[in-house]
Amino acid sequence: MTPSPWIVRWAPLVAPGAPILDVAAGGGRHTRFFRGRGHRVTAVDRDVSGLAELANDPEVEIVATDLETGSPWPLPGRRFGAVVVINYLHRPLWPTLLAALQPGGVLLYETFMVGNERFGKPSNPAFLLRDGELLDVARDGGLSVVAYEALMLSDPRPAMVQRIAARRA
Repeated sequence: MTPSPWIVRWAPLVAPGAPILDVAAGGGRHTRFFRGRGHRVTAVDRDVSGLAELANDPEVEIVATDLETGSPWPLPGRRFGAVVVINYLHRPLWPTLLAALQPGGVLLYETFMVGNERFGKPSNPAFLLRDGELLDVARDGGLSVVAYEALMLSDPRPAMVQRIAARRA
């Protein structure tokens, strides 16, 4: 499970030892990546079965919750040195994720955008970022944009994505 090249490239922005929030962690490739860099990681997902081998790691907190049901945020008041989101989009969650960044914290986000429907799933506009949407979210949230891309990827399969690295002042 190789981490996203975007995450690998911008991970040095995260303060050494800062706590990490891995949202929609899936199989835990980014949880493992940041854990390997010496961070304590909180991994959140509806299905945490892909994180089972990390369950006994004292530096990994696994939170099983469905972020889309309207249930209360499972980590109220918690702040993180980085919030990492890959291949997941639930717009109502953005204010919560931005509020979870501690001062100097970094948002590392990469997901599908409009145009991806030509290549397969996701194709529903509800799950595709609009043009420049991540830029707007970061700027409206008071973050300083370090890097942003909107592009077509060819590997591991063709996809249209946006990705951002942004920092809280």
